[in-house]
Amino acid sequence: MNKHTKTALFVAPFLLVGGYILSDMYLESQAHKNKVIELSQSGVCDVFRKSCILESGELKLNVYQEQNETVINSTFQLDNITLFVVPSEASNSPVIYELKMDSNPFYWRAETNLNELLDEVGKDQGTTLRVIAQIKGGHYISEFYAQRY
Repeated sequence: MNKHTKTALFVAPFLLVGGYILSDMYLESQAHKNKVIELSQSGVCDVFRKSCILESGELKLNVYQEQNETVINSTFQLDNITLFVVPSEASNSPVIYELKMDSNPFYWRAETNLNELLDEVGKDQGTTLRVIAQIKGGHYISEFYAQRY
């Protein structure tokens, strides 16, 4: 074995570890960059039967109503989440609810008037809801229609 081969075998582990650390630092910096990703509705959205699921890749949000509180739970830890309730298409002035973390960053809740709104508009009609969830630099957004079935 010549001196060039010995040097290569000696330096290779350091290059491997250094490359791993630098690539991890690069990927972490990319995760904090601002980006907007759309969440799509999975099936029918009935917040009173806990069957309103919004998803994008592996991230899933379940939006449901418990008495007078709207609860959102997630498959990933969220940094912040905001719920917008648009009472009617004519008004288009949403009521904004900043959800507060419940027991951990996977569960968020806020006191809302969603029960009253859906009772007011009737069973045949519904109301538009918008959600903005933040994870690091990503903003996950969705607009969906909720009604009683």
